[in-house]
Amino acid sequence: MYRAERKIGEQNLIIEWGKYALRAKSSVIVRYGETVVFSAVTSAPSSAQLDFTQLYVDYREYFYASGKFPGGFMKREGKPSTKEVLTSRLIDRSLRPLFPKGFGDEVSVVSHVLSADDDNEPAPLGIVAAAAALALSGLPITHVIGACRVGMVDDQFILFPTYKQLEEGHLDLTVSGSKTDVAMVECGAKELSEEKMVEAILFAQQGIAEVVDMIEGAMKALNVELPQIETPPENEEASSILEKWGSSLEEALLHTNKIDRDNQLSQVKEEILASLLEGVGEEEMEDKENEAKEALEKAISTTVRNLAKKKHRVGNRGLDEIRPISIEVGLFPRTHGSAMFQRGETVAMVVTTLGTAMDEQRVDTLTEDFAKKFMVHYNFPSFSVGETWPNRGPKRREIGHGALAERALQAVMPPYEDFPYTVRIVSDIMSSNGSSSMATVCGGTLSLMDAGVPITRPVAGIAMGLIKEEDEFLVLSDISGEEDHCGDMDFKVAGTQLGITALQMDIKIAGVTKEIIQNALAQAKEGRIFILRKMLEAMERPRSEVSKYAPKIARIQIPPEKIGMVIGAGGKVIRALQETTNTKIEIEEDGFVHISSSSMEDVEKAKEMIQKLVEDAEVGKTYLGKVVAIKEFGAFVEILPGKEGLLHISEIADQYVRNVRDIVSEGDEVIVRCIGIDADGKIKLSRRGLDGGKEGSHEEKSFSKNDEGGEKRDRHHRSHKKGSHHKDSRGRSKGKASHKKGS
Repeated sequence: MYRAERKIGEQNLIIEWGKYALRAKSSVIVRYGETVVFSAVTSAPSSAQLDFTQLYVDYREYFYASGKFPGGFMKREGKPSTKEVLTSRLIDRSLRPLFPKGFGDEVSVVSHVLSADDDNEPAPLGIVAAAAALALSGLPITHVIGACRVGMVDDQFILFPTYKQLEEGHLDLTVSGSKTDVAMVECGAKELSEEKMVEAILFAQQGIAEVVDMIEGAMKALNVELPQIETPPENEEASSILEKWGSSLEEALLHTNKIDRDNQLSQVKEEILASLLEGVGEEEMEDKENEAKEALEKAISTTVRNLAKKKHRVGNRGLDEIRPISIEVGLFPRTHGSAMFQRGETVAMVVTTLGTAMDEQRVDTLTEDFAKKFMVHYNFPSFSVGETWPNRGPKRREIGHGALAERALQAVMPPYEDFPYTVRIVSDIMSSNGSSSMATVCGGTLSLMDAGVPITRPVAGIAMGLIKEEDEFLVLSDISGEEDHCGDMDFKVAGTQLGITALQMDIKIAGVTKEIIQNALAQAKEGRIFILRKMLEAMERPRSEVSKYAPKIARIQIPPEKIGMVIGAGGKVIRALQETTNTKIEIEEDGFVHISSSSMEDVEKAKEMIQKLVEDAEVGKTYLGKVVAIKEFGAFVEILPGKEGLLHISEIADQYVRNVRDIVSEGDEVIVRCIGIDADGKIKLSRRGLDGGKEGSHEEKSFSKNDEGGEKRDRHHRSHKKGSHHKDSRGRSKGKASHKKGS
């Protein structure tokens, strides 16, 4: 066992090797504060002859880590949560570039959160633990990597920020890499400039260098060295294909139309394979065919890269040229917002749905339970690439792409206080040839605008590629599927005109330098602005109103101690309110009331009734009240729902009154003024100086019961009685008592 400890950020990072999983190739425990993550690496020879590593990453957050029970009847963790899937992807994307070409073994990396405190996020520690375990496993990797998370508060960068610092700041950046190069980036930001983003990544590398130094120190102490990796020999068959058919492959790849390009490329491939397999016997056919196909794919990849060096690209585009863009909005009559965004052969059909607080997604995590009010779901059906596979729910890639688009759009969503809707975006990729996640961002923006969501600014996204040979590199804008497959980097950038809102980088090489990142971000900004202009041509601003089919919502706040008055005993009052106004009403523990209906008129009606229910009497204010009881010394008048005041006999009229009943009767509606409220909250009323307090007939001194306005108010106020307060627990978004119509 070996233990390394070093202060990184605000606390000590501790790495312990070989403590628990004794039969694994390597195991590690990483501690930061009171958050502890375990990781183990195992491997096995592959049954198939593959030239790529079969890497399996599984990251899990067990509820016992924070002293909690899982929800549900079984009280046991089930399939991975969205957060667990996204963290597994972070680890996978960090480790996969480390394995050399030709290493085809199965490698399993399993990470568990053993302890979780209220400050430190376990996800970046999961990458550190996996990287440290892999470094000491003896498996062939090219170099050692580390990882860290960066936040920014008051324009200052922070290594391994706390949850609170991330919430208060403008940046959430996770980076992995070596001491000199960056391997993986995942970022959400609030319109951060390109220059500031580069600074943040370089700041992250300082922390990464510390982590790598700790791992290398452990390797030295434990006498572990990275195995020597043999460079695979040049594929001679691929070279001969290029010599003989290189020009034919180039001609096919330069076709601007995807269908024509694929058809011609298929013809050339068939011709090449037929030539390579000519005269091969049946016994050797399977092996030779696999070798020929591998050589052909290598030749096509080399052709794509060679075209880029000549300043040409697949589809005969320039290096920074963006494919033709086509946009439609308002596609479907009954959806709340919809858009189609097409870039080249990639088509995203994006639909926005507006809902109420009842549509929030409940999320249980190790540290908190909260309600999620904005979500983006990305679907990638088989027909989008002309293939077949069964649809068995979202895969890891779909979950990851949806999360990236959600992060990009979250930065421009209006505050919930100003737009109290739950918002769901669904992106269905109808056709795909690269950059479908960024098409989702563009289509999502347009769909939100079509739905009448008052976003602060439109967001566009673009995927950048890289062709790197030794010290020379070329950055490609808006990469196609072929360029993504054959290139060295997939660098997705989303943002507004002011700055970046989301960034994701994956590579297939050892790492990228500061210069490459700077060039990619600068070129991405130009492309993003170009796309934004195209989007604004189609839709200049969000619609002024939400769809007539969307729910109409109001959000008001009442004193928490008066929630019981609105709910009533057993929910009697709130049910009556909902039935009377045809609305749905939800109340949170902090006093926020959500009112929704298909009609804004009904919403306003319910809002007014609730405000009257909780209104306090105000000295000097005049009320239309109802006489509810007559006594010798005066009359009790209900001036607000559930609030009665005493109209003393001396205050009933300007002149002397011998008998209260001579002036008012039970059920009469009278105008009164509040003249005082004593220490016990008892209300004193008066009619003196008001029209009703002057001498005259009984009919002149009170409103007729047949008066339409009085009868309406009477109906509205009659059933609102003081009742019990029903609460339940909610995390970040406070608990609510909800009573549906008719319940």
